[in-house]
Amino acid sequence: MKHFTSRKALGALLSATILTSAPLGTALAQEPKEGGTIIYANNSGPGQLDPQMAASLVELEVLAHVMEGLVSMDENYSAKPMLAESYEISDDGKTFTFKLRQGVKFHNGQEMTSEDVKATYERYAEVSPGKGTLADVKEYRTPDPYTFVIELNNLNAVFIDQLKTPVYPLYIMPASQRNAPPREIEVIGTGPFKPGEWVKDSHLIIEKNADYQAREDSDGPSGYVGKKTVYVDAVRYNFLPEANARVAAMQTGEADITTSLPLDLAKRLEGAEGVEPVTVFPYCQQYLIVHSGQAPTDNRLIRQAIRTAADVDDLILASGEAANKNFSMVYPGGDYFIGEENAGWYDAGDPEAAKTLLEEAGYKGEQILLQTNTNYDYMRDSIIVLGEQLKAAGMNVKLDVTDWTTNASNLQSGNGGWNVSTTSFCSNPILGPQQWETMIYNFPHIENNEKLDTAYAKFYSSLALPDRVAAWKDIEAEVLEGAYMIKVSDRGSNRALATDLKGFRPYNINTFWDMWLDR
Repeated sequence: MKHFTSRKALGALLSATILTSAPLGTALAQEPKEGGTIIYANNSGPGQLDPQMAASLVELEVLAHVMEGLVSMDENYSAKPMLAESYEISDDGKTFTFKLRQGVKFHNGQEMTSEDVKATYERYAEVSPGKGTLADVKEYRTPDPYTFVIELNNLNAVFIDQLKTPVYPLYIMPASQRNAPPREIEVIGTGPFKPGEWVKDSHLIIEKNADYQAREDSDGPSGYVGKKTVYVDAVRYNFLPEANARVAAMQTGEADITTSLPLDLAKRLEGAEGVEPVTVFPYCQQYLIVHSGQAPTDNRLIRQAIRTAADVDDLILASGEAANKNFSMVYPGGDYFIGEENAGWYDAGDPEAAKTLLEEAGYKGEQILLQTNTNYDYMRDSIIVLGEQLKAAGMNVKLDVTDWTTNASNLQSGNGGWNVSTTSFCSNPILGPQQWETMIYNFPHIENNEKLDTAYAKFYSSLALPDRVAAWKDIEAEVLEGAYMIKVSDRGSNRALATDLKGFRPYNINTFWDMWLDR
């Protein structure tokens, strides 16, 4: 029996130029101040706040502040207990026993118990696009109010890593939400903030949860876990779709922090009084998503023609982002980085070869709909350039520009008639194959792919790392060669914060616990 419990944050943190949670611009001896409202210049409001349906960054950023899971990830992306005090894994890798922290309360004042956890997991297995994580569950057991047991039918070597997912997160909700329809929950969590006023297309406020029960077995926060302390009264998310408006808000002091900014606009803030530009890199990976269930991109050869026509250098240039070229779905240096063996399907930029593939596919000029949005400049501009690249290869292209909420919903549901869209994945490249599974199947809408199904079955049943790496090699090759997703780049995130906003920790999302206003 293996036993796991939380421990104090490691002293050695990642460098601030990659994804670290070491605070920037904060003297170690400086005493945090209480009170005030942080104004966050964000690009869009969330479409909904049901965590089990959430994959968009603008949803996940809010949810990470108001809800928590049994386990989550630290600054090094390793699984650590959060609402669980500890957990044990049976020797056969099939039974997982979680001891819950006692005295943790939901925002409505109700104490969290194992019945709430069970109800959350049962609903997730029914409604969430990420429900494959729980597909092999044999039984949930609640032997007492503070013990929750999951028994699987089969060995799963990475089950705990799956549960830490920040996308379609397994955040614990009251049992009263068990039968709530998708996207129609009451937003009640255990987090350090609680929901406040939400005016669609204007702003959303999260307020300090005065009754929050912080972990006491660590010195401070680490990623999504550890001891979280809220110093401010509230955080106000102002929805500013135009990047110029977000820059102007920083210049005039109307905002304390921004979401990602295009590189050229971020440079305008260099040397600005009272503003500190920050780059978090690598941040996310950008992909072209090709709908494999929508004609004509249900044809593998047509998907490959799109990939062959795509010129990555021009797409990066169009995006206006700080970005590096990398063919892989993970970052170099990690256990699952395959190397040049899987590099052959990247950045061809060859319209003539794409024409040959179209001819072989029997392409007769069917319309290929490219969908993008007005909220993310890099997405919109990349898709516009891609459209010209595909036209040069002889494709009949139509551009559909909508808002991000609609674009994101269509990516997940497959609705909207689109063939190609673009988005970024932030946690997946860092967390590895188990984190990629849901996105690989759901966004290109893959069904009945024997190669992927077989490789993932091998991945989950392999206790030895080399065997899991071999399975991932096959998975990555099928995704990229089959052009279900077309890799563009590794993106950095250019942000800005006011110099009197303290405690900022560069991470894949902006986190507002342990931050304060020095005014």
